Amino acid sequence: MREATRIIAIRHGQTAWNAELRMQGQLDTALDARGRWQAQQLVRALAHEAVDAIVASDLSRAVATATPLAEALGLHVQREPGLRERRFGVFEGFTYADIERQWPDEIARWRVRDPTFAPPRGERLSEFYERCVDVASRLAARHGGRTVVWVTHGGVLDCLHRAATRIALDAPRTWTLDNASINRLLHTDQGLMLVGWGDVGHLGAPGVDSREA
Repeated sequence: MREATRIIAIRHGQTAWNAELRMQGQLDTALDARGRWQAQQLVRALAHEAVDAIVASDLSRAVATATPLAEALGLHVQREPGLRERRFGVFEGFTYADIERQWPDEIARWRVRDPTFAPPRGERLSEFYERCVDVASRLAARHGGRTVVWVTHGGVLDCLHRAATRIALDAPRTWTLDNASINRLLHTDQGLMLVGWGDVGHLGAPGVDSREA
């Protein structure tokens, strides 16, 4: 039996597009000033942890969030494309209000979490969930018995929470996905288990937006 992997899963820091309520998906956006501050607060919160590895989505906002912590712990950031946000296709780059106006039928299916729905040129929710669970299993197996930090995106964290709590994909979300939040899970031979969620005590207040992307 493989030893449990202890996972500290973090959403990237804030970007200007988060503050504008603009859909990012897999577009490569940078942290804003608050996001860079949040990355430094993560160092304060986690510098005492015995972290063995840091893995981040290869998108800039995740790497930039992970880098200060990696430097403080003497580690390097391992980039993992599988930890990328969901691909939202034609929605990417538009504000949520713009999407409501231009694609009202499509956004309605997105809001009710239809597992079969994909935005035009985007990723179906069911496919995205399978990607998240697969990469979680692969990374956890690589670091069995160790403590690892994953820096990723809101949609990925939502899928990990659902996998750990066995909550259906189309069930309403009742948990937060704040920027730079600290979330703790275990991965064993039985899959993911939830340990703690939504810790933003190091930030003083919740983030601007708890949506995906």
